[in-house]
Amino acid sequence: MTMYGHPNFTQQHAEALKPETDPIFGEVIHSYTRAQAHCDGVLIDLSDTAREAGIAFPVAITKAAWADCVEWTDEDSKRQTYQDEAGRLWDVIWMLKLAARRGGSEIRYQLYRVPRGGRGVRPRLVTLKAICGPGDQGEAVITVMLPGED
Repeated sequence: MTMYGHPNFTQQHAEALKPETDPIFGEVIHSYTRAQAHCDGVLIDLSDTAREAGIAFPVAITKAAWADCVEWTDEDSKRQTYQDEAGRLWDVIWMLKLAARRGGSEIRYQLYRVPRGGRGVRPRLVTLKAICGPGDQGEAVITVMLPGED
């Protein structure tokens, strides 16, 4: 184990957590970095798949959006219809790539996915929101989420 009891938490993450002082507002009371969100499982890294699709920036998805649009088990395939997470993930990334061509720091895009649970087999339309903003070091990153998340 490394710092803070998590194997992915490095000295760089610790440095990002150091309190900063702002001349107007004073010391930062609390901050939660993107790296911490990855370590906590709040964000799931999709960067490898995004690169395969031609997206140059790091991409992550919220846990809620993953559960709704990507997550799929063998039990889901037995109960509903055969699918796999890799295919569902590719749908999320590919539709993001197409929507990103419109430009902007926040885009909404839609795709069809079979909802998990029950016995449904018919794809339903879902809307996702993608925000391009600064990462922990000011670099451009993309976060995919459900429309009600921020």
